[in-house]
Amino acid sequence: MADRGGPPAAVPLPDDWPAHPDLSLALNRMGSFDWDIDSGLLSLDPPALDVLDLRPEEYDGDPLALAHRLPRCEAARLKTLVARALKDGTTALGAYFRVSRRDGSPHWTHAQAHIRHDGVGRPHRIIGIVRSAEQELTEVAGRSGLAEGRRRLTGVVQRTTALLAHAGSVEDVTNVLKDEQALGHLGAVSVMLGVVEGGRIRLVTEGRSAVYVPELRYTRIDAQFPMSEAIRTQRPRFITSREEFRSAYPLLWPHVEPLSVASGAYLPLIVQSRPIGVLGLLYPRHGDFSGEERDLLVTLGTSIAQSLQRAMLYEQEHDLAEGLQQAMLPRHIPEIPGARTAVRYRSARFGRSVGGDWYDVLPLPGGRVGLTIGDVQGHDTDAAVVMGQLRMALWAYTAEEHPPATALARASVLLHELDTDRFATCTYVEADLTTGELLIVRAGHLDPLLRHADGTCDWLPVAGGLPLGLSAEFAGPGGISYPVTTATLGPGETLLLCTDGLVEQPGTDLGDRLQVLKEAVRSGPAGLGELADRLFDVLGEQVGEDDMALLLLGRD
Repeated sequence: MADRGGPPAAVPLPDDWPAHPDLSLALNRMGSFDWDIDSGLLSLDPPALDVLDLRPEEYDGDPLALAHRLPRCEAARLKTLVARALKDGTTALGAYFRVSRRDGSPHWTHAQAHIRHDGVGRPHRIIGIVRSAEQELTEVAGRSGLAEGRRRLTGVVQRTTALLAHAGSVEDVTNVLKDEQALGHLGAVSVMLGVVEGGRIRLVTEGRSAVYVPELRYTRIDAQFPMSEAIRTQRPRFITSREEFRSAYPLLWPHVEPLSVASGAYLPLIVQSRPIGVLGLLYPRHGDFSGEERDLLVTLGTSIAQSLQRAMLYEQEHDLAEGLQQAMLPRHIPEIPGARTAVRYRSARFGRSVGGDWYDVLPLPGGRVGLTIGDVQGHDTDAAVVMGQLRMALWAYTAEEHPPATALARASVLLHELDTDRFATCTYVEADLTTGELLIVRAGHLDPLLRHADGTCDWLPVAGGLPLGLSAEFAGPGGISYPVTTATLGPGETLLLCTDGLVEQPGTDLGDRLQVLKEAVRSGPAGLGELADRLFDVLGEQVGEDDMALLLLGRD
């Protein structure tokens, strides 16, 4: 009887056991790649070349040699994914994408990679595998092709709608149309947006195709173009073949003929029964659009229409408010003998977010000059109106030669009596250009900054009082009293006054931002105009959405 409790007979193992990773990858139709970011070279082993349907002699390590294997939309999507991963500092990256095989047929492929970083955290290599995913996705599509297509298109609409919710201008809307994670997944080679202006359609973007046709920038609504037809009929226009493009729109055909375009969808953008624009999408495929595709595209057009109208209203309101504020500011700065001046103003960027920042330069008798800069609370047209009233009041008080403290006290009473529930910060400086003496009064505003002739900078510690309006409301029995600080502006020195919009940055300590401004002034150009431009370029792009005003005075 055999001994059933004994050990099993030893089985000899193959000489190549366990299999080398290269063999495992090759048998499973997987290849490896190594992309050196510093040199730009991308190494592909033979199995990887086979997955991409490339012969060894056709590839020299330059990623550009893969351009004819990647459709434009896929190349753009992969570029976006890689750029985002490198920026975010992630270490893993994966993506499905299509390649065009030698016979022109599309083939689904999958890549999985690891991003390696150097000792300082900078990405320098991407190492991974690439494999054929055609069978995998074909099986999935066979089980749920319709559901997957529905999810994909629905995802496009959801992603686009989410992005459009934050659009505050027409430019923001056009940027969404170019987003690879939004409309890029529709497979369109071009996304166009036209806006109705009078009896014409103005093309504001040509999306991802980057094909600019000057003749089509403005077209009449009654012209024989698909965009015009969609506006006239207020119904979507679907074109399913190149022959239909040629026969139905002979004026457009010369511009379509050189493109890889075989179908198109033109969606009127309608709000409250009125067309405000039209969206055009061009596709490389032949054939009709399914009912589900048409429904989702119409839904997409509705979202874009609503966002476009909101953005247009924002821009109109912003233009109105900005125009009002510009009308309230001085139209020109007078020439001051013995001094140089420079002023800059930039409004907030969204909707009615135009506030009450102002500046003024007032010539006074006896070689003196008055400087005012201030900021009315709030960001709307009311703030701009109050700003204009305050500015003219201060101009009148100083023209009557009231002392600086009295001028601000009277302005505070005026603002309180206007009953606007607003307050304003302000700094008033009276400069004697003969002696250089400065009389400074500050009402809740930032201190002035003085740049000396040798380039060094110092904040002038100015005694301050409550903002205008509040000082009148809380004035004691003795009335409003603003302290006056004296200083000297020497020859070759520059005095800087600004509103907090130039330095305030959400999430950043104001003291740190003031130090940044001080350093920018110290290292800035000597010319006042050039210095003002430099400060707005350097600091203005870093701050939040607030008005910014700047006034510079230099004594010769």
